[in-house]
Amino acid sequence: MATQQGKIGERTTRRSPKVLVVDVGGTNVKILATGKRTPRKVASGPAMTAKAMVAAVKQLAADWSYEVISLGYPGAVSNGRPAVEPKNLAAGWVGFDFEKAFGCPVKVTNDAAMQALGSYEGGRMLFLGLGTGLGSALITDGVLVPMELAHLRYRKGRTYEDYVGLRGIKRYGKKKWRRYVDDVVAALHRALQADYVVLGGGNAKRLMKLPEWARLGNNNHAFTGGFRLWEESWKDERPACVVQRTGTGAERRRRTRIQKSG
Repeated sequence: MATQQGKIGERTTRRSPKVLVVDVGGTNVKILATGKRTPRKVASGPAMTAKAMVAAVKQLAADWSYEVISLGYPGAVSNGRPAVEPKNLAAGWVGFDFEKAFGCPVKVTNDAAMQALGSYEGGRMLFLGLGTGLGSALITDGVLVPMELAHLRYRKGRTYEDYVGLRGIKRYGKKKWRRYVDDVVAALHRALQADYVVLGGGNAKRLMKLPEWARLGNNNHAFTGGFRLWEESWKDERPACVVQRTGTGAERRRRTRIQKSG
């Protein structure tokens, strides 16, 4: 599998790093590390800044060992950095130095793209994330293309996100919301000529039925996608953050070390 930045999924002789996946949403921030089975989460919302998110994640993952981070961001990402401020969080994300704040190598990608990467099963797949907003990504023949369909005009001067995001449920009720979702999904499926559509996000479970070419995703696939982000490009010479236990194990400290090339 490849992204616009390069191949993903290639097997090399180098070991895979220990990854902490951070899935930032408008309602919660969820994390999972390599070797762990149960995600952890903390509430986000309109007051959460990038700095506050980093502090919360460090506290949540204080007893986990990891070397690199995959960060799913709820907005447009360009050259591995947030390109616009998130609509459902506080400002201060654009220009924020995540690697400096975490003390680790960090890969930032769109949150829908990260879940799409974990959901992909070949062919041409459209992923739509029905959460606080509307996430979107397209994967075709293994190439991941993050998209920003949420804020395109849909009808009556409002956007796709206004109708099929959380605001749509609150404004129109579940019954009408489902009809809008059906219409939007069918239109985007045709326009982008997808072989199939995967519907993820916390509100996808509210749907009653799906077309034969669509299926429900698993929100945990965001973590799978986050792990996959590092499959192809672990460079041993990059500094990595490591959580170590010292002494009796009660004391934990974070340090930065340089990996020696193998």
